[in-house]
Amino acid sequence: MLPVVLYVIGSLLLVGAGIAVLTGVMVALLPQLIFGGLLLVVGLAIERWRYKPLLRGGPDPRWEDTGERFIDPASGQLTAVYFDPQRGERHYVVVDEQEQPR
Repeated sequence: MLPVVLYVIGSLLLVGAGIAVLTGVMVALLPQLIFGGLLLVVGLAIERWRYKPLLRGGPDPRWEDTGERFIDPASGQLTAVYFDPQRGERHYVVVDEQEQPR
C-alpha cells in the first residue's frame, strides 16, 4: 500500500512540474518538483526490481539448493537460498515447517 501512495505522490510532483513548465507559474519550484518526483518514482522502481519478495511455493526443479539458510529479518521466517544457473539469479524461498531440521 505504501509504495502505491509514494508512486502517486511522485507522479503528482512530476505532473506539477509539467504544469509549472506549461503555465510559467511557480517556475522557482520546478527543480524541487522534478527532483522529488523523479527520486520517488525511480527509487521505487529500482527497489521493486532489486529486492524481490520471498517465494512461498516449492522451488523450480532447475534451481540448485546452495545450502544457505537464514532467518529473514523482515518476516522472522527460516529462508533457503536457491541458485538458478541458467539465469544467474538467486531465489529466496521460505522453508516449510516440515522441512526444518529438529
